[in-house]
Amino acid sequence: MKKLINKLYENRVLEPEEFKELIGNRSPELSEYLFEKARELGIQNYGDDVYIRGLIEFTNYCKNDCYYCGIRKSNSKAERYRLTKEQILQCCEVGYKLGFRTYVLQGGEDGYYTDERMINIIQSIKQNHPDCAITLSLGEKSCETYKAFFDAGADRYLLRHETANEEHYGRLHPSQMSLQNRKQCLYHLKEIGYQVGCGFMVGSPYQTTDCLVEDLLFIKELNPHMVGIGPFIPHHDTPFADEEAGPLELTLFLLGIIRLMLPSVLLPATTALGTINPRGRELGILAGANVVMPNLSPTDVRSKYLLYDNKICTGDEAAECRYCMQKRMESIGYHVAVSRGDHKAMDKSIFKESSY
Repeated sequence: MKKLINKLYENRVLEPEEFKELIGNRSPELSEYLFEKARELGIQNYGDDVYIRGLIEFTNYCKNDCYYCGIRKSNSKAERYRLTKEQILQCCEVGYKLGFRTYVLQGGEDGYYTDERMINIIQSIKQNHPDCAITLSLGEKSCETYKAFFDAGADRYLLRHETANEEHYGRLHPSQMSLQNRKQCLYHLKEIGYQVGCGFMVGSPYQTTDCLVEDLLFIKELNPHMVGIGPFIPHHDTPFADEEAGPLELTLFLLGIIRLMLPSVLLPATTALGTINPRGRELGILAGANVVMPNLSPTDVRSKYLLYDNKICTGDEAAECRYCMQKRMESIGYHVAVSRGDHKAMDKSIFKESSY
């Protein structure tokens, strides 16, 4: 198995059967060998910097009905909210003073935020903070809409594909949603010029090792700038309420594999990791990740943006999240960089980096 890890380290890809064999034969010893290689590549590309993104969850309305998601349209028990433009700008202002140089605007697919409204919000953030990057995570849009947001100043776009297997996708989503369309959106985003992120849930219902192999091969083909993976965690008001959460050790193993496949990728240690294990985010960094996303949303809405149960940090103030994260990263030998944290291939030298 170590030979397969060495081959992946050298060649950046394995044959499908080799990926399957590697995942199927993982062990604590093999994982540690993989993580050492992953950390080596991460440090070669980004040093011991961990990039922070300020997450602003600005709406939990969504037109979609994904079976795993707590803010799905059919969940009548969800307490819905929308942030105003002024509230979003205030979150950015607070974040800027705390050292955030990337804002992640994340929300359900909410028709209230028309292209015109979103363009105005994006332009206002850029006007107030021209040295900051804006990442959008707003789901599936038309190519024209993506282009309009990019022209307004958006830099990055996160769109997790969730699974690259057609049959599996159909078991996680209603029939009106299409994996083909989701993938096409990712290619449109790359063509426009965004730094693009895809990703998937680990341990979601009906997922097999073959599904995971397809995910890895799709990621290799897409060659994104960012990959967000995290364990599936059930939500009590969804059809998957009684399903088991995805395993921590498999999620970490896949983080290591992705770092070896894409050495310069921006790879978050997600909030979901921290939810299933108190040290989940630290373990994610030690497995090859190099991004964390503390929450900048107002505290009175955090518990309402509940994609899954037991989400952490729902009551913390932004400063608490920020400095807690700094201490966590320092405890494992990394440090939080005050920087836009662009993908290495797209780093803008005009943005001077500093660090706390």
